[in-house]
Amino acid sequence: MKKIIWVLILSAAFGAAVSAQTAEEIVMFLEANQVHDTAKTEGDMIVHDRFGTKTISFISYARGEEETLIEFTSKHERGQKILRTGDQIYLYYPDASELIRLQGSAMRDSVMGSDMSYEDMTGGKGLLEDYQVELKGSETVNGNPCHKLVLTARNRRVPYYQQTLWVDKLEYVTRRGHQFSRSGDLLKEMEVIEIARTDGKTIPKHIVIRDRLKRNTETEFIMRDIEIGLTLPAGVFSLEELTW
Repeated sequence: MKKIIWVLILSAAFGAAVSAQTAEEIVMFLEANQVHDTAKTEGDMIVHDRFGTKTISFISYARGEEETLIEFTSKHERGQKILRTGDQIYLYYPDASELIRLQGSAMRDSVMGSDMSYEDMTGGKGLLEDYQVELKGSETVNGNPCHKLVLTARNRRVPYYQQTLWVDKLEYVTRRGHQFSRSGDLLKEMEVIEIARTDGKTIPKHIVIRDRLKRNTETEFIMRDIEIGLTLPAGVFSLEELTW
């Protein structure tokens, strides 16, 4: 965090030097923008597949980049919860009063039939710890000038061996992301359709994810309400609170 603050200070002091940023500095700006001390989001996950369209509502709470709680609020999913703490994922099903810790291949399962897996919710303490980063020039995504970054895994704890990210040059939000296997196969695509600005940060408001291992499927995430820097209830990320 101190390094991120130092880069921000330098950028403010030397303005024009921002145009000559390194790949590592771009990633630091990106993470400074997308990681929050605390956050609360209400939204909808809309799954499109061969069976039609299903909308699942949720409330999520986050603290830093290693703690997340998602509680589903739509009629058929109400009370189901997903807790991420570090790289551990726990599921709670109220009908069965059952708490499950996901392990192994179960981490690659789909979240509620969506194009997002539980594994997508995990990660290390920062992209620069888990990936080597290269700047591959600039490209425009939906009219937005972006830095094009290629990330290659340093270790096996990340779900994707390689990623290509298109990072908005002005907003420091990922406008598009492609995830690849070690053999170079495209596994997933992510695109940010709409952004929102709150408390000095730019946040994806409408996201589309496509799992390229599936056919005729995509998932939209639409954030209806976003709060940053709020006081969260004590113990919200604990296993004891998960079952309430």
